[in-house]
Amino acid sequence: MAEYKKPTTEQEFAKNFHPKKPLMTDTEAYYESSRCLYCYDAPCINACPTGIDIPNFIRQINDGNKDGAAKTIYESNWMGHACGNVCPTEELCEGACVYNHSDVKPIEIGRLQAHATDKVIRAKKKLFITGKPTGKKVAVIGAGPAGIAAACELRMLGHGVDIYEAREKPSGLCVYGVAPYKLTNEEAVDEVAYLQDQFGFNVHYKKPVTGRADFERLEKDYDAVFIGIGLGGTSALGIPGEDKNGVLGALEFVEVLRNKHHATLVGNKVIVLGGGNTAMDAASESCRMGAESVIIAYRRGPEEMGAYSFEFDLAKKSGSKALFNVTPVEVMGNGAVTGVKFIRNKAAYGKIEAIPGSEFIEPCDMVLLGTGQGKQVDLLEQIAGIALDKKGRILDNRGRIVVNENYQTNNPKYFAAGDAVNGGVEVVNAAAEAKKAAHGIHAYLNAPDRSSK
Repeated sequence: MAEYKKPTTEQEFAKNFHPKKPLMTDTEAYYESSRCLYCYDAPCINACPTGIDIPNFIRQINDGNKDGAAKTIYESNWMGHACGNVCPTEELCEGACVYNHSDVKPIEIGRLQAHATDKVIRAKKKLFITGKPTGKKVAVIGAGPAGIAAACELRMLGHGVDIYEAREKPSGLCVYGVAPYKLTNEEAVDEVAYLQDQFGFNVHYKKPVTGRADFERLEKDYDAVFIGIGLGGTSALGIPGEDKNGVLGALEFVEVLRNKHHATLVGNKVIVLGGGNTAMDAASESCRMGAESVIIAYRRGPEEMGAYSFEFDLAKKSGSKALFNVTPVEVMGNGAVTGVKFIRNKAAYGKIEAIPGSEFIEPCDMVLLGTGQGKQVDLLEQIAGIALDKKGRILDNRGRIVVNENYQTNNPKYFAAGDAVNGGVEVVNAAAEAKKAAHGIHAYLNAPDRSSK
C-alpha cells in the first residue's frame, strides 16, 4: 500500500510535498541561534564552499540584526536563500558542526540561513551598492546559479551584465530540477528578482544561444563572455526498449512535477534506475505522488551509491524499496512499459561481473532514468578555441570545459563555471566558482594589454 495518497488538488500536493526544511519563525530562529558556540576556528566555515562567516551571521540573527545576517551571507554566496534550502548541509556546514562530536544535534545552519535571507527578500531590503561603472559589458549565457552569481559579482565590480537564458524562468535547476520539498519555484524566482533589483543586471528570457553565429555576435558586442549553461538532458542507458512509453529521465520528471504539480502523471509501479541524488529525489517524489510501488535499482551495493545517505534515507522513509547489484538489460513492453529485465551481478576486483542465468523481470508501468546528465558538447564546440576535457580518467567527466585557475578558457574572452566545468556538483559550488570567475573576468578586462592575452 502506498505511503501517500495520490494528490488531486493543489492543497493535497502541498501537503504531500511539505518543505523538508520549513522556514523558521523569529522565535525559532532566536532560540536556535542561541545554541551556537560561535567557535573561533569555526569548522563550519571551512566546510562551506563559499566560505560564509557562519558564526557571524548566526550571532547577528541572535542580536536581532536580520539585515546584517543576510548581508553577511550574500557577501559570500549570491545564491544564499536557495543554498539555505537545497545545500546538503548534513554533509557540509552542519556535518562539520562541533556538536557532532558530543552527540548533540548540530546547529540548523541551513534553516537559519534561509530565515535571514527570506526576511530581506520579502522586505525588498537594499543591502548593496554596485561598483563605479567601468564601461565594460559582459554577456552571461545561462540564468542558473552560476550565471546569476557571476552577474551579481560583476555588477559589484562595476561591469554591465546581460544574461541570455533559453527558458522563461531563471535559476536553472533550482526551478527545473530540485525536488519541490526542498525549494519552491516561487522562492527560487523571488530570490533572482530580488538580486536583479539589487544589482540591475539584465535578463533576456527565451533567448537561447544556439550556435556559432550567436557566439560571434556576443564576441562582437561584449568585452567578455561567461558560460554558465550547466549540463544537458539525462544520459541514455543504451539498452533495448528505452524508447517505450513510460520511460522518462529522472531530471525531466522532476521538471514536469515542479511545473504541473498534482497534474503530473505517475505510474502505479515505478522503477528508478540509478544511485545518485536525482534518482533519490525521483523516487521520493513518485512515492509522494501516490505510486503504489517504487523501486530504486542500482548496479552496485548501497555503500557505492553516489547519493548522500540522508537522501537515500528520505527515499526509504517516503516508501521506496531498493534492489542492489542488478543491471538493467532491457525495458519490456509492447509500446508501453510493462517491466524491466535485470541480470544480477557481483563485484570482482573492482569490476562488475554479470551472474549467468540470473535474469529476472521486475514488473512496472513507469521507468525513471537517474543515469546522470550529458554534457552540451555540440554547443560548446561551436566556440572557437574552447577546449573540452576529452581524456578524463572518469568517462562521465569528459566534455567538461577546461579552465585555468581564473576560470578562463583557452579562448581568453570566454570564462566558465558551474556544472559545465565541474561536471555536476551542488548549487553552492556553482556560486563559489562563478564568483571567482567574475574576478577572473575583472582582471582580464583591466589587463594593460588584453590583445596579448
